[in-house]
Amino acid sequence: MSCRRWSVSGRVQGVFYRGSTQRVAKRLGLNGSAINLPDGTVEVIACGAAPELDALEQWLWQGSEWASVSDVTAEAIERETPVGFVTS
Repeated sequence: MSCRRWSVSGRVQGVFYRGSTQRVAKRLGLNGSAINLPDGTVEVIACGAAPELDALEQWLWQGSEWASVSDVTAEAIERETPVGFVTS
């Protein structure tokens, strides 16, 4: 199992981006979090199998119906796998 962190920018706060990300991640069987950052981006951390992480990354470019994603940057990270998928 591996973990990745994404920074998502564009119109991604106040448009149900985190909640939609949580729904997709849970459907994919991933654990992690999606949080709003003060700079207007959303940080997504997810842990799971590579194909599911790839699928989440593809979805992050689309986002919720009301989002307008301009950039998604990814990095592999080392961390203990969280339980569940949370937003804050």
